[in-house]
Formats: sequence, C-alpha cells, structure tokens
Amino acid sequence: MEEASTNTQEEFGIQNLYVKDISFETPNSPQIFMEDWKPKMEYEISTNIKNLEENVFEVVLNVTVTVKSEEKTAFLVEVHQAGIFVVSGFAEDQLKYMLNTYCPTILYPYAREMISNLVTRGGFQPLLLAPINFEALYAEQQQQQQQDQPTTIH
Repeated sequence: MEEASTNTQEEFGIQNLYVKDISFETPNSPQIFMEDWKPKMEYEISTNIKNLEENVFEVVLNVTVTVKSEEKTAFLVEVHQAGIFVVSGFAEDQLKYMLNTYCPTILYPYAREMISNLVTRGGFQPLLLAPINFEALYAEQQQQQQQDQPTTIH
C-alpha cells in the first residue's frame, strides 16, 4: 500500500512581468534647463500584493522619484512595475517573506531601468538608482510592527 505524502512541493515561478503604470512630469520645463543645476532627490518605494487565485499573486512595486533644483521640481517619475508569480508549498511566514523580498528584488531592476530611460528621454542626465536590499527592509518593517503592538501583562 502506497503511503500518502504530506510534504507539499515548494514552487516559485514567474508567469509575467509588465509595467502597470508610468508617469513622467517636468512641471518647470523649459526654465529648469536654463538654471543652475543643484539637484536634490526624494525617493519613495512601496509594494502592493494581490492574491489573484490559489498560489498566484500579483506583486506591484511602486517607485516614485522626485528631483528638485533649489525648490523647483525638475521632474517627477513614477513607475509601477508588476509581476505575476506562482508561489506554493510554503508556510505562511515564508510566503509573506517571498512576496515581500524575492518578488520586489526581481521587479526592481526593471523599474530602475525604466526610470533611467524616462529621465534621459525627458532631457536630464541619466538617473542611476542604487540597489535596494528588500530583505533588510522587510526585516525592519517586521521589527517595527512588533514594537508597535501593545504588550499585555496577565
């Protein structure tokens, strides 16, 4: 008699990678090109995770970069780089970890390249964004959530 296996096979796969949304604005052009260039960059990054069906998830990495010279916005670029991932056979904590670290790590180089291309096509010097350690960000987020939870004494 064959014994039923209780071990589920772990699976991680990419079904599709795509751009969900792009925005590029240069509200102070052409004047910004005539001024002294003293850029300051602001950077925001977030993820949205949606369960599409059993073991299939859409992960959207949202990257927004605003560059100002003096107090004038030179440009604002926003890219929502998305992917559909198959993730199965993992415990709940491992699943969350994978969706918040592995998936954004795969998506980020595509978003970075898109941002650099948009900035260059907008007439500015290429913007080379530094790599991001999504594992460290996730660990920091988890630690912050634990600190924010009230402790109860019985």
